[in-house]
Amino acid sequence: MAATVPTALGGLRLDQALVRMFPQYSRNRLQAWLKSGHIRIDAERAEASHPVVGGERVALTPPAAPDSAAPRAQRMPLKIVYEDRDLIVIDKPVGLVVHPGAGVPDRTLLNALLAHAPELASVPRAGIVHRLDKDTSGLLVVARNVTAQAKLAEQLAARTVRRVYLALVHGDPPAQGTIDAPIGRDTRARTRMAVTGRGKEARTRYRVLERFGHAALVECRLETGRTHQIRVHFQHIRHPLVGDRVYQRGTRQGLSLPRQALHAAELELVHPRSGKTLVWRSPLPRDMARLLAGLRRGG
Repeated sequence: MAATVPTALGGLRLDQALVRMFPQYSRNRLQAWLKSGHIRIDAERAEASHPVVGGERVALTPPAAPDSAAPRAQRMPLKIVYEDRDLIVIDKPVGLVVHPGAGVPDRTLLNALLAHAPELASVPRAGIVHRLDKDTSGLLVVARNVTAQAKLAEQLAARTVRRVYLALVHGDPPAQGTIDAPIGRDTRARTRMAVTGRGKEARTRYRVLERFGHAALVECRLETGRTHQIRVHFQHIRHPLVGDRVYQRGTRQGLSLPRQALHAAELELVHPRSGKTLVWRSPLPRDMARLLAGLRRGG
């Protein structure tokens, strides 16, 4: 696949720029591919520490994975809200893991995509360019070919993809604000993330849509896309998400949900082929809608 380094990434180390351009790959993997020559910059090999200026042409040719490592196609129901020869937009239900990993070898969104569109077997990570947590519902986009995937990755790196989330949080937060706090691995629990000075920059803009006294419905817009970003940021300002078993300590005021109350409600991007701006919206899932209805009744 090929892509051009966005000018917005000028000044970063090459490996840092590559992580933003190709978020489907880990930094360690990209560094290894740089060393092995599977990534070339303007047709030349380059060091991970080389600074980029923007405009360089990146050619990435991932080494073929052994067949034994290839995920298998599995037919599973998918709620597809848009589909063409370049994109598939999925409305992901609660409980569906996006990508196979430790303890979840199959029955993931990736496995379902391979059954729905077999050509995705030739696209890294079956075209998945961004993830949602297992228990977060809502919209995510999949690229059907490597060209579309590279262009979507460029948009993500340039932060021009608009992602809007709805979250129900505990307490009574300020009417609006920007949470600007770096996020990295929690040194006390490696499965958790935390606000830490050693973390990567992370910014979440939010505004309160409804107040219920002891809880509030907020609209969140991501300026960055760190793991668990919204969940960590609202825990950081002492308004954790309702139902979040990882980042909420104890129960609060009788509010109960078996998962974090977080929904990816809106997605906006530029189509990689037509150049048109496309927008999709997803209604609240049933569990969050029921909880909100009860709060509106004063429950």
